[in-house]
Amino acid sequence: MTEFIPQGTRFHALPSPFPMKRGGELRNARMAYETWGTLTPARDNAVLILTGLSPNAHAAKNAANAEPGWWEDMVGPGKPIDTDRWFVICTNSLGSCKGSTGPASLNPDTNERYGLAFPELAVEDGANAAYEVVKGLGIDSLACVIGNSMGGMVALAYLLLHPNSARAHINISGSARALPFSIAIRSLQREAIRLDPKWNHGDYDDDVYPEAGMRMARKLGVITYRSALEWDGRFGRVRLESDDRDDDEPFGLEFQVESYLEGHARRFVRSFDPNCYLYLSRSMDWFDLAEYGDGNVDAGLGRITVERALAIGVETDILFPLQQQEQVAEGLRAAGAQAEFLPLPSPQGHDAFLVDIARFGPAVSEFLARL
Repeated sequence: MTEFIPQGTRFHALPSPFPMKRGGELRNARMAYETWGTLTPARDNAVLILTGLSPNAHAAKNAANAEPGWWEDMVGPGKPIDTDRWFVICTNSLGSCKGSTGPASLNPDTNERYGLAFPELAVEDGANAAYEVVKGLGIDSLACVIGNSMGGMVALAYLLLHPNSARAHINISGSARALPFSIAIRSLQREAIRLDPKWNHGDYDDDVYPEAGMRMARKLGVITYRSALEWDGRFGRVRLESDDRDDDEPFGLEFQVESYLEGHARRFVRSFDPNCYLYLSRSMDWFDLAEYGDGNVDAGLGRITVERALAIGVETDILFPLQQQEQVAEGLRAAGAQAEFLPLPSPQGHDAFLVDIARFGPAVSEFLARL
């Protein structure tokens, strides 16, 4: 499998060896990142964005790449994360296939793809790798670290493992631990990939690729990224036109919602490495701040030092439900932060932060304006 690296992406070499939380180490590893805006002489206006499982570092267009990014409406001059004021950094997750070292990268010991020889990956490893990028840019303390979805987990690990590394935090649809429902869904996604014969215990290539497993994994994910309210309002029970159905296929696609999922899955499968998907997915299941609080999540959150925080959640999110963002806000408040919890009534579910900019934009903008 090839890696999928946007034009203009920059790279930071990680310390070699780079130790991993659950054992093993990486040699000659790197992190992919992009930046926007200008760092002040005091280096005090840096904002770090930590992503969900699949995005790359290209959050918005910049001088090196004019293509719109995955958070284009949020990052840029005059936008909620205003690059006229802030120096914005977005890293690609360690373990990904979008430029940072992961299972799809070459193992320097064998000059072949890591595959399942890649060390076990933890959220904390991603946090430590992102910290090295920030440190490499000469920044001692971030003005704010923003984490979306999995990135919300990485952000909490970043703040806990590196005290006083950021003055503020925005946690968007993230959590301090994985809940059973989310673990169950991700377990099914991983099983769909692993049971595809073409996965071949992680040994595949572009010609023999576990497309069926990746399609099913992505469909399961998309179903949980949105809400039943949106599925009903967007598709209802509308059936496909006869020209769009394959009547010779038993139990084939019949409803528009099925066709939408199929199209979404097919666009995704060849753009993301299956082994990277497995590693990143499992890292979320393993994450639990209770490990740092003698078995108590709130005690784990209580070890995080930050001046201000905002935890934003969505009422229709079933993957990272609202009570998880409320727990983050309450835990950080108990630790001494000026922490706010903002529940939003968006119908788009977990993915609302990507599409419901009308709600998320003002919330992020107003918080940053007070820093």
